[in-house]
This record gives sequence, C-alpha cells and structure tokens, in this order.
Amino acid sequence: MEVDAVVVGSGPNGLVAANLLADAGWETLVIEATPKPGGAVRTEELTAPGFRNDVYSAFYPLGAASRVLTGLGLEDHGLRWRHAPAVLAHVLPDDRYVLQSRDLERTARSVAEFDERDADNLRAEHASWQRLREPLLDAIVRPFPPVRPGARLLKTLGTAESLRLARMLTLTARGLGKEKFDGAGARLLLAGNAMHTDLGPDQAGSGVFGWLLTMLGQDVGFPVPEGGAGRLTDALVNRLTAKGGEIVCGTPVTEVTLSDGRAVGVRDADGRRVRARRAVLADVPAPVLYRDLVGAEHLPARLVSDLDRFVWDDATIKVDWALSAPIPWNASEVGQAGTVHIGADLDGLAGIANDLACGRVPRDPFLLLGQMTTADPTRSPAGTESAWAYTHVPRGESWPDSRLRRHADRMEEVIEKHAPGFRSLIAGRAVAGPAQLQEGNHSLVEGSINAGTAAIQQQLFFRPVPGLGRADTPIDRLFLASASAHPGGAVHGAPGSNAARAALARDGWAGSVYRATVRAAHRAVYR
Repeated sequence: MEVDAVVVGSGPNGLVAANLLADAGWETLVIEATPKPGGAVRTEELTAPGFRNDVYSAFYPLGAASRVLTGLGLEDHGLRWRHAPAVLAHVLPDDRYVLQSRDLERTARSVAEFDERDADNLRAEHASWQRLREPLLDAIVRPFPPVRPGARLLKTLGTAESLRLARMLTLTARGLGKEKFDGAGARLLLAGNAMHTDLGPDQAGSGVFGWLLTMLGQDVGFPVPEGGAGRLTDALVNRLTAKGGEIVCGTPVTEVTLSDGRAVGVRDADGRRVRARRAVLADVPAPVLYRDLVGAEHLPARLVSDLDRFVWDDATIKVDWALSAPIPWNASEVGQAGTVHIGADLDGLAGIANDLACGRVPRDPFLLLGQMTTADPTRSPAGTESAWAYTHVPRGESWPDSRLRRHADRMEEVIEKHAPGFRSLIAGRAVAGPAQLQEGNHSLVEGSINAGTAAIQQQLFFRPVPGLGRADTPIDRLFLASASAHPGGAVHGAPGSNAARAALARDGWAGSVYRATVRAAHRAVYR
C-alpha cells in the first residue's frame, strides 16, 4: 500500500495532523494500535448501563480556545460544547471553597470571601488577559519560535510589559499568587489549576500553567463535548473521512522504515509495510518514536544520550462512578461546578507535590474530580450523576488489584468527608491504575498523561530534549506530532498542527531549502 502520508496514532494530535494534510490534498492514512480511534479522547460505558464515562480526558478549555481546533469547523461534523453552571470549585479541608464561574462578578464575589481586595484584583487580571489573549494563545500553539505571534504580542504589550510577562512565565504558582492576589481563594485557583500538570505550587513555571487555565476558565469555561469526549474524536474522524482520509485501527506500528536517512513508510506488527511518498508523522511519545520505532542506530548519539534524561510526568490512578444522585456536598454550591479540586490548601498541595517528588504515595491524595452530568445532562439518566476523579502517584510503583482498590477507597473517603453519603450513591465503579491506563492507550506510558513532564527544563526548545523545539526530527520527512513535542500536553491539537505544517513545508516549493536549514540546525544541536 502507498499513500502520501502515514500518521502513526489517532489521538487528537494525530487526527488534527491528518485533517490538515487531507485539506492540502494529500492521501493520508492514520494507523492506530488500539481497536478504536481517539487516544486519550474516548467515551465508554465503564460503570453501568446508560452512564457515559470519559475514559481519559474530559474538560477542554484549551480545545475551545485553540485556533487549531476551532479552525477545523468541527461543529459542522457533530461537535457541540456544553458547560456546567460553574467552572470549578476548590474545596479546602475545612469545607470552605472558592468557586469560579464564567460570570466574572460571581467569581469576584467568591474570591472576595477570602479577601475583599481580590474582587478588584481579579477584574484587573481578567482585563489584562483580554488584552493579550489572542497573540498569546497564537504564540502558544504555533511552531517554535513563534515569530509572528511573538511580534504581535510585543506590539500589544510593549517592551516593558513583555519583559515582565517573560518573568511571570518562570514564577511558581505560590509566588505568582502572592504577586497577583491578597487572599487564599484566588491564590488557590492558580495553584489548583497548576496541579492539572505534574507541577506543584513551588516549582518554577507552575504559575503560568495555573494562570492560563484560570484565565481560560474565566473566559471560555471548562467545556465538555455533548455526549462524551468521544464526540470530539468522532468530529475529527468524520471531517477526515469526508476529506478522503482513512483510519485503520487495531494495527500496532512496530517500525518506521528508512531509506538513505529518510522516512519512507512504516511496518506493522504483522510485517506489512505501508509506503509514505511524502511524510511519516508520529503521534506517540518521543521515547517510543526514537527508541522503538526508529532505533538508536539511526539517530545522533547526543539525541540518544539526551533521551536518557527525558522525564515523564507522574503516574495516575483514575476512578469512574455511576451515582444514583448528584454528589451531596456540604457546600451545596460546589455541586454546580463541572470540575472540583479536593483535598488540600496551598501548603497541602506543596506537601503532596513533595511526596511525589520523593517517590511517596501521598497519604491524603489531591483529587481532580469531574461532575459530568452536571456539565452535560446527556451523560447519565435523569437525576443521576456520571462522575470521575483522578490523582497522581509516583512512577515505578506496583499496583496489584487489591492495592488499587484500597487506594480507590481512600479517594472515596476524601470525597465522603466533604459530601457525606457519597459512597451510598455508588451504583457502579471502574478503577484504572497506571498499567490499565497504558493498556488502554499505549501512549500513556506507566499512566503518564502528559507525554513528559511540564517542568520548565522540558519546555520550548527543551521539549522533548534540547533541540529545535519543533516537530522536525533528525530523520528527513519524519515528524513528531505528539504531546511530547512543543507546546506539550492538553487537547488543543497544536503538536499535530505543527507537525503537519512542517511536513507541508518540507514538501513545498522551497522544500530543499527547508531541509537544508533543518539539517544544519540539527547538526549544530546534536554534534
């Protein structure tokens, strides 16, 4: 079989890349190892009949804001966004809480409960965000370095403010919270949102992740696809097939085939070959691509050595529930939030992050919980709730079924403390530890959901290893299209878009110049 491009992996990045190549008229084939497309964007009935559970990711603020995804017109292919009455709640150990809403004044009132000055602080921060939103989001999702969006951002902010924005990117969530806000409530919005990565509140760079998610939550909310996360995958698949693209599932790729230093296709587990006339794009983690599919013997020695220092993000344990009624929170307003952070104040978050860094399973886990029927009533029968929670644990731990069940029980105890009667509502439960997450999605290596740490030493031109920060690899016409590439994790499609752009540039009228430039740059960084 021969096509213009082979895309290995059908996660959202792979499907975005395939769509963009199909838009350019390329004959494109997506090959997926598992029985269904979607990667970490899938929905199944895991717990009980009639309860639709998002197997992996669930809320998509960056997806709703990303020009990559919005530019595909997925609403024309079945995607519809839904919102909970409130965006998120962070519940403190003593049952106080801060609530974020897309209504700025409602959020302002909530943060003012902790310090009245923060109502004005939040309004001022939101106004600043609105001013830099478009160029900043463009700079985030475009290939590195983002020359045009960066120039627009500089023009919008000016030199002085741009320097201070650059400084802000390095701050911890605790430090940024202290600079921006006066009370614990608003500071917890930043720190809790930073915990959506593998960064604790005292790690450099955690502040910008918390700030970005907080501002996006205020702006576009934390929306979910109506009917389940899988509807986002369905829309990408529908669009691709309408453009003539093809997807083959249940076919693990075991090798990227090379000729004279160029990617010319792939080989699957049954030994069948698919030839790629123009490009191979890989929506798999960088270590998997380089070590398993390409092989160290075909790569620069320095890159292979750098892979020894590649850092994965923490492992994950996730529990899904079918509940016979909504969660009975002590603070009833928490029941309006689609996303709930539970288990710690700011110092508690720091302690949990320290436990993970030291290889300890936190005794009191921090939970990120989703109330999915609250966000989208189609997720379960009327009067019930489809819910989930996940927590991070250290990599390398053994999780036999008995230990996994005990940890799930401990997670339920944390919820029960703030919602007495929660456990009596459980009509069904599904528990997935690191091994189960990887079995269902081969890219979630040992339960890592971000394809590599979000820490500052593995961002920009350090992602996935020190290099160009681009989709281009040292193998001609082979492109990294996964969250291991800049700008990293979250469902926004940027790594897939950047890989497609690079493939099109390499094959374009100036392709020989493009190739020579990239080769020279790779020689400089890997010699």
